[in-house]
Amino acid sequence: MKRLHHHLLPNNYTWDIIIIGGGATGLGTALDATTRGLKTLLVEQSDYAKGTSSRSTKLVHGGVRYLAQGDIGLVKHALRERGYLQKNANHLVNKEEFLIPCYDWFSVAKYLIGLTLYDWLAGNFSFGKSKFFSKSQTLALMPGIKEKGLKGSIRYYDGKFDDARLAINIAQTAIENGATLCNYTKVTALLKNANNEVNGIEIKDALTGETSKQYAKVIINATGVFVDDILQMNNPQSKKLVRPSQGVHVVFDKSFLNSESALMIPKTSDGRVLFAVPWHQHLLVGTTDTPLDEHSLEPRALKEEVDFIMATAATYFKRKPLEKDILSVFSGLRPLAAPTNGDGNSTKEISRDHKLMVSAKGLITITGGKWTTYRRMAEETVDLAITHAGLNAKPCITKELKIHGSTEIAGDHHLDIYGTDRQNIENLAQQDPELNHKLHPNFPYLLAEVVWSARNEMAETVEDILSRRLRILFIDANAAKEMAPKVASLLAKELKQQISWENDQVDNFNKLADGYIYHIDSTQIEKALT
Repeated sequence: MKRLHHHLLPNNYTWDIIIIGGGATGLGTALDATTRGLKTLLVEQSDYAKGTSSRSTKLVHGGVRYLAQGDIGLVKHALRERGYLQKNANHLVNKEEFLIPCYDWFSVAKYLIGLTLYDWLAGNFSFGKSKFFSKSQTLALMPGIKEKGLKGSIRYYDGKFDDARLAINIAQTAIENGATLCNYTKVTALLKNANNEVNGIEIKDALTGETSKQYAKVIINATGVFVDDILQMNNPQSKKLVRPSQGVHVVFDKSFLNSESALMIPKTSDGRVLFAVPWHQHLLVGTTDTPLDEHSLEPRALKEEVDFIMATAATYFKRKPLEKDILSVFSGLRPLAAPTNGDGNSTKEISRDHKLMVSAKGLITITGGKWTTYRRMAEETVDLAITHAGLNAKPCITKELKIHGSTEIAGDHHLDIYGTDRQNIENLAQQDPELNHKLHPNFPYLLAEVVWSARNEMAETVEDILSRRLRILFIDANAAKEMAPKVASLLAKELKQQISWENDQVDNFNKLADGYIYHIDSTQIEKALT
């Protein structure tokens, strides 16, 4: 499944629907559209899920926090979607046990009532019943939690997944169903007909510099925090639709909680929810919620965000995490709908739900929402596109559609994340025993996985592999740097590139990875604890 280079894209071709943006929403929309029989093209300026969609808290959830805010409708829809996702991508979506530690009896009552309602809203899609655990039961399940004053915990269930892997598998499913997808393809202009209606895009291959024009009956702007850039191509005067909010995650060794369960901290010093989730044999702690004025493909954590996560973790973990314990720090930008008036600073007040609108004749914009509800957002987007452009399409089938790789997983092998492709990777390693070696002594990843990703998962760069196909940059940035030369040499062979390309790839990746390695002032933590 090679990337489609532009010289293979017919110039001046007319599609039914063109989608700009290869994150969760764009990919979901491409899958929905192609399975309804529409001629579908998706273009992404970088790699699939390069932005927000690879940088989530890895939860497939209804959103306990939205329940507290009284948004019952949002929670109910999300819980239903959580059920569909687990059924259709069960190699990637797992049921996870969460514990909310309670240090007073009022919290015990409050969270037990709230989570019983959460379970009830899930209906037939329930993942399991919430329940109170005593102090000793809690400590047995999560030895790393702070004991002093602990009354017990409330256990509830939610989903956990690998976001970038799911994005790749959705992309593969869309291609298998007839869609055309191009990563590393940037939209440089919107095209318009004589009536000034949007009817196409001008694109440039970011790797070769080739350009072409593609036409469609309707264009979907699904670019997340970049939606305003596309809207300004249509109308330079258009008002901002999105206000980015930054979410930061810090990754530690799993030994800090020493548990298979995840920790949910329901109320932090500034009223946010914080999670500590076991993920790829590490512990991911986040997230923050910081309004920003600008957006970029590589957002950087602010010092105060990391300090906040460290200080909050220190009040709940038995062992206090220190600067040297941080293995990786990554940031993602949520495309929140911008406030239209009043105080634009609190992201808690900005809409979390998605917004779908016709921005101009021929141009539809979808933004906001969250990973869990990607399928429903896609369905609504395609419904609107069909009505707007008068397309002839079949009904939506994605509620029942299995995602590429989906299969029941019994064991705990690192290749299980590939689902049905696991066998193919193992065959590759058998055919070429050289590929059966590990990329790094401390990690299970095989050389065969790099070759597989280049041949079948549209990976083009060292970053694609180490950041989004294998998630190493997100769990241990220094280890990722150590693996980069080996990955570059395997990729160069697969993509028929010169040694100079290889060296550039390693240099670029090292510069990128340095942004995931964090240096923090430990006096801040001391201050927060006193």
